[in-house]
Amino acid sequence: MFLTRAELEEIEDRILAPYGIHSRNSRGRLHPEEEHRYRTCFQRDRDRVLHTSAFRRLEYKTQVFINYEGDHYRTRLTHTLEVTQIARTVARSLGANEDLAEAICLAHDLGHPPFGHSGEVTLSNLMRDHGGFDHNRQSFRVVTLLEHRYPDFPGLNLTWETLEGIVKHETEYDRADARDFNPDLRGHLEAQIANIADELAYTAHDLDDGLRSGIITLPMLEGIDLWHILTQSIGWQGAVLDDLTRHRLIRRLIGLMVNDLLETTEHKLRTNNVRTVDDLQRLPYNVVGYSDETHRRSRQLKDLLYNNLYRHYRVIRMAVKAERIITDLFEAYCKEPSILPFHIRQAVAERGLERTICDYIAGMTDRFAIEEHQKLFDPLMLP
Repeated sequence: MFLTRAELEEIEDRILAPYGIHSRNSRGRLHPEEEHRYRTCFQRDRDRVLHTSAFRRLEYKTQVFINYEGDHYRTRLTHTLEVTQIARTVARSLGANEDLAEAICLAHDLGHPPFGHSGEVTLSNLMRDHGGFDHNRQSFRVVTLLEHRYPDFPGLNLTWETLEGIVKHETEYDRADARDFNPDLRGHLEAQIANIADELAYTAHDLDDGLRSGIITLPMLEGIDLWHILTQSIGWQGAVLDDLTRHRLIRRLIGLMVNDLLETTEHKLRTNNVRTVDDLQRLPYNVVGYSDETHRRSRQLKDLLYNNLYRHYRVIRMAVKAERIITDLFEAYCKEPSILPFHIRQAVAERGLERTICDYIAGMTDRFAIEEHQKLFDPLMLP
């Protein structure tokens, strides 16, 4: 026995909340396609994202620590998978569409350039006079233009709802530009879940990596309310943090945050009498979020990470190197486009030189960018 797409849609109608996105109600794709026999439209979106070259390259793109600093630190790929896991849990509990939330999460960082946030800042500065750059819009370009996997259309031809979720991806460090996707409406429930899952994942796991690296120390965490709650909850008051205890604390942190998130969101849905997708999207604020007290505690922890991890000299040194590498590559390609690979040069007539170069650099992994820089600027390296 196997379940057909129509049967899966019937199951969705029974188990999803009325304010969740039901597959059968999708606004469809820009380029019409025949429906799949045993996958819903959002399951197809998820699978299409998962099989892209851009997704595979996330394995060698920086989260906080560059890939060669250690095998156990998060990369952009493992971060994406952790975001997706949290989002599926939250979506399932709130009656949202898990497959849609997963598709959005898997795609949300496809456009991130090498070297993490510093790489994005550098490309943004270089592209200031040429249309700008941010990784949200670049993720949209990846799935609508840059991936070439089908003969009849560019990109992946994802559904409207998945594209809307990608475009309306917002966290503290990301701002959406949704001019073509009902900009006056909030993101749908699944998009809001993806947003909060991203913030939760990078907060919890950057803390984990910071502790593992030794950059974040136990004395730094004194006075951090969430840390006190976590250590009290497992009855730990040690002076040395072993790996097993660190795992327990990070696991407990995620659990506490998700519990508060679910309770707070359910309360907002009920008090606002949300009954449809339109009801939810017309609210003046996102319903998916934390209580005021948990938000304050999370803010306190984020400030500690910003001041002691993201601004640590080891991280800043790599950011300076990243700026030099990306700037050198960009300027060299602009000055002499003939050094670009032939298949990249072919896009210049359509996209313009600077945008073509930006797309090329944004798609690079950390190690490819480093190797390319060495080939161009180290006279002893073979081209």
